[in-house]
Amino acid sequence: MTIKIIDLSVTLKNGAWEPQKQEITYTNHKESPKRAAELFGLEPSAFPDEMAWATEQVVLSTHSGTHVDAPYHYGPESGGKPARTIDQVPLEWCFSDGVVLDFTHRKAGDLITREDVKEALKKINYTLKPRDIVLIRTDTSKHFGEPNYNQMHPGMSEDATLWLIDQGVKIMGIDAWGWDRPFNVMADEYKAGVRGKLWAAHYAGKKKEYCQIEKLANLDQLPPFGFKVACFPISIEGASGGWTRAVAIIEE
Repeated sequence: MTIKIIDLSVTLKNGAWEPQKQEITYTNHKESPKRAAELFGLEPSAFPDEMAWATEQVVLSTHSGTHVDAPYHYGPESGGKPARTIDQVPLEWCFSDGVVLDFTHRKAGDLITREDVKEALKKINYTLKPRDIVLIRTDTSKHFGEPNYNQMHPGMSEDATLWLIDQGVKIMGIDAWGWDRPFNVMADEYKAGVRGKLWAAHYAGKKKEYCQIEKLANLDQLPPFGFKVACFPISIEGASGGWTRAVAIIEE
């Protein structure tokens, strides 16, 4: 038996468009000796070849790149209890069997309903079980970093999200900027008088506890099921989300 690991994460880099500020400042081996010498009372020549260590200073939102949203992201309470922050999310949730549901035929702004999810499961002849990690494939990840990437995807509905939670799913994810439909679509509906749809899939987490992974990638490289997903988030005290190097593990 061999193990194949598929990266489900995007790469953080300068120049990739994100609504939140994202900046990586690089210090290379030749630039660092002067600073290091100042810190330790040495001369740059003290370091071999006058080269020291490479470092990076990173400015990010906890929702930049591929990340896990904690229940606290959706509201202060979940299911009538204090909502868990990312450092409180059980790690057991973050490693389990994966299931891919294909919605690449849906357009930007489309709403994916409970019945749509049930039909997608029927197509692959799969019945969900508790702790499955459900991944929504839209292929929007192919446009990650492009302007307006956050407006290119279909999104999940509240009823679809709650139905997945009712099947025992604790973590679900999407290869797009957000779990809901794009904000411009929801905002236009709200201005037109439609109420109760603004960020409704996220707000489902105020009723029932769950986490979601956003900005996944490479879901087109996965079978519908028969693989594991690992998506352990970085532990940040009291935070609403944390970055993850999500991967799929396939035994062959």
